[in-house]
Amino acid sequence: MNKSSKARDLYAANQAAMQATIIHPEVSFTEFRGVRNLHLSSEAIQGAMRLAMPDQIELEYVQQMMMWMLFSATPQHIVQLGLGAASLTKFCYRQFPQARVTAIELNPNVIQACHQDFKLPADDERLQVLEMDAMLYVSNEKNHASIDILQIDLYDAAAAAPALSSPAFYQACADCLKQDGMLTVNLFGNPQNYEASCAANITALEASFDAVVWLPLVHDANTVAIAFKQAPVVDFDDLYERASAIRLATKLPAAKWVNGLKKWMEDQS
Repeated sequence: MNKSSKARDLYAANQAAMQATIIHPEVSFTEFRGVRNLHLSSEAIQGAMRLAMPDQIELEYVQQMMMWMLFSATPQHIVQLGLGAASLTKFCYRQFPQARVTAIELNPNVIQACHQDFKLPADDERLQVLEMDAMLYVSNEKNHASIDILQIDLYDAAAAAPALSSPAFYQACADCLKQDGMLTVNLFGNPQNYEASCAANITALEASFDAVVWLPLVHDANTVAIAFKQAPVVDFDDLYERASAIRLATKLPAAKWVNGLKKWMEDQS
């Protein structure tokens, strides 16, 4: 057994021991003007669903987590680390009928609430929701080189910073992606540590990915980054055409993502 396997087995054993005693945050929800918000033992919004359009993505930063659509139209396997209100899981399940969708969520209360209160479909041959630790999932060699798109939105009840953000975590995520795979991640943080936390996550991502780009900050200090296993060739005319098609098909404001990517490139030059 090599060192990485020993480390993974030790982590798994420790997590199993913790799971036996951990008390998961309780889930509650509030409703305002037709939008249902998910909370974990605090007032922090951990996800949202518009009751009249349960399969649409309500929050802007969650919409930005779909910006990989500018570069890929037919993924075969999409994985979310962190279920939230199941917005990404439901959207990907409905919009990409050729793809398998897997969601990883540690808190069983969140999974139950998503099924009962946020219109998450039951598992089937394309949809699977796994109650487990995200680090264990990405560290499992069986999952390596098996994922086209990885979407990460991992927070505890306090939502102060990403729950997993180490270089080892992002390297494990990169290992799970296929050669042309992409990762999107929400780098939310509280005002006291936001800039330092965001910078640390970007540095860790850059150590494991060929290219990392992030969009301008949106509401409540949410910055969404996209990381490429292989840096793409970027043609902005082409991206704007794709954005128009995405808008027509899904109502997502994809042109704003292209604007953000363009501004990022201009700021870096």
